[in-house]
Amino acid sequence: MIDIRRVFTHVEHIHHEFGPRAATPLVRGAIGAVLTNPFAGRYEPDILPMMALLDPVGVDMAHRLHAAMDVPLEQIATYGKGAIVGAAGELEHGALWHVPGGYAMRELLGWKGSRAAYTAGKAEEKTGQPGNALSIVPSTKKVGPPGAALDVPLTNINASYVRGQFDAIEVRVPGAPAADEIVFILAMSTGYRVHARVGGLLAKDISKWDGLR
Repeated sequence: MIDIRRVFTHVEHIHHEFGPRAATPLVRGAIGAVLTNPFAGRYEPDILPMMALLDPVGVDMAHRLHAAMDVPLEQIATYGKGAIVGAAGELEHGALWHVPGGYAMRELLGWKGSRAAYTAGKAEEKTGQPGNALSIVPSTKKVGPPGAALDVPLTNINASYVRGQFDAIEVRVPGAPAADEIVFILAMSTGYRVHARVGGLLAKDISKWDGLR
């Protein structure tokens, strides 16, 4: 059921946008895996089994993206995910990426909760010390033609309200998705927009705002 056709990686270093050159550039990266959509061209009522099969794909992509960005793990400050479904698929096929993609990055970055508990909706098991990567991973998805672009949202890994780190990265895989493909995407960055200056909660103050996830 899992057939990876291509993997596309994009990394950028942003030094300035009209203003002074940043002492340290913002590093943003995205990785897209182009997979065959096993449900293309038909309605399948039970698509959930594919979600578990995507778990190792997500883990591999998260590690590949971190390696491509070539920064220490502790410098990763934001994350996001997305999916572009080919025209013979449906938007719900992209939703299969929510758990495998999101938790792959969260676990890479130090989250220590129970992925299985969250997948199963077992509230009583959603306790303990989750460690890092506390925030929900923002997401977007669409059905689109080959070469379609997707703006993948990025927010702070521990508190979604860090205004200076609200961002997005445009991801486009040339020639994908074909009608029978899905592009699954992960994205991360090292933090603040290069000239962030609109105030709001700072990442260093997150502990004062515990619970704003």
